[in-house]
Amino acid sequence: MRLLGRIVIIFLAFCLACLASGLTIAFGILGTALPAGDTDPAMHTIFLVAAFVGTTFTVTAAFLPLLGVIIVAEAFSLRSVIFYALAGIAIVVVAYYGSGLGNPYEESIDYPGPFTRGLQLALATGVVFGLTYWLFAGRRAGAWREPRL
Repeated sequence: MRLLGRIVIIFLAFCLACLASGLTIAFGILGTALPAGDTDPAMHTIFLVAAFVGTTFTVTAAFLPLLGVIIVAEAFSLRSVIFYALAGIAIVVVAYYGSGLGNPYEESIDYPGPFTRGLQLALATGVVFGLTYWLFAGRRAGAWREPRL
């Protein structure tokens, strides 16, 4: 019974982490275009569409790699916040380059440098993804195997 409850918590944490990373993508893309206190419904719609697209991309790109990370973390009771932040970064950066979004000549005619704007957004999204997952499920990884007191 404890394992079934843990699986439900893992699924909900995955959904919340994908939502948080979708919002991070939307803020990263539209952050400077969003004036504080803007009541324009078109801008809100554009933001929600960007958040939906970012969330959908994160769900489709991160499901299977995160499943492997979850299995390893639950098997070895890995509860470190650093582990989940680095795992989130690795998952999102691999998805970023694997999807073809990592164009190396994105910002200039010359060499753009190692950290383009898209890569910075992917790194930030990975950190938010990993930390959100850790907050809701990773802190108690492997706890279902411990005896109750």
